[in-house]
Amino acid sequence: MRIGYGYDVHKLVEIRKLILGGVRIPFEKGLEGHSDADVLIHAVIDAILGALAAEDIGQLFPDSDETYKDIDSRILLKEVKKILDNTDYKIGNLDTTICAQEPKLQKYILQMRKNIASDLQTEIDNVSIKATTEEGLGISGKGISATAVVLLKTL
Repeated sequence: MRIGYGYDVHKLVEIRKLILGGVRIPFEKGLEGHSDADVLIHAVIDAILGALAAEDIGQLFPDSDETYKDIDSRILLKEVKKILDNTDYKIGNLDTTICAQEPKLQKYILQMRKNIASDLQTEIDNVSIKATTEEGLGISGKGISATAVVLLKTL
């Protein structure tokens, strides 16, 4: 077994779509970033890469490369799945948390789980997504963060 941890945070800004777990969330702000700034998928990517002791998301998909400008993070996740496929490991389970003061995310979580499970070619029961707030403390309201822990097991 191997365990990996990922974390990502992006600032909320005007004139951007809010994408989390590959789901477009209706909200007046979106996340600033070179790609679509999907903090949940970015945390998942870094957790997988960390478990493999591989490069991190910034090394693999640098923001200095225009190829990744406004790219759908699900495409990046599928690229990381290809890296995983070239190892002796597969997803055991994935546990994630999104921290956002607003918007409320509960009604979008099932679709996020389906997207990530599909992209990683694993069962939906292997993907957990929780949402929380910081009760008005920390960065909540200014940005959104996500953490992910993945367990990889041998084939």
